[in-house]
Amino acid sequence: MNHKELEDRILLKELVDKISILGDKKDFSNQVQLFSENAISETIIEGKTILKLEGRKTMASAFAKFLSEIETVYHFNGQQFLTLDGDTAKGTCYCLITLIGNENGKKMMTKIGAIYKDDYIRIDNNWFIAKRTGTFEWQEKNKVNQ
Repeated sequence: MNHKELEDRILLKELVDKISILGDKKDFSNQVQLFSENAISETIIEGKTILKLEGRKTMASAFAKFLSEIETVYHFNGQQFLTLDGDTAKGTCYCLITLIGNENGKKMMTKIGAIYKDDYIRIDNNWFIAKRTGTFEWQEKNKVNQ
């Protein structure tokens, strides 16, 4: 592995982590700037596409709407595998997502095991996500005991 490949791998890991951190802060206007202008974001549950978005503005609006009732958002990114090819790359990242919010007057916590498959593109020497497919492999919902 040469110096440039190592640098790209670090930058791509940081990109994925920044997207999660900004999502946790509900800073969607800055989060979507880490996607290419016409990026696609797709969410799959039980083998079915439940959401497919194109473009930064559409993504920011949909992310905000989806998380509007959620008090706490927490992504924990785990293992990541990358394949680099010049100014493009592909990656897979495992993520544990925790969402806490009120449902019918009760505080509920949802945990989601997600796998993100990303297509990356380098534009003007910066990496962006061109396409993200998030597959929610499992979900668990429990009442939060206070």
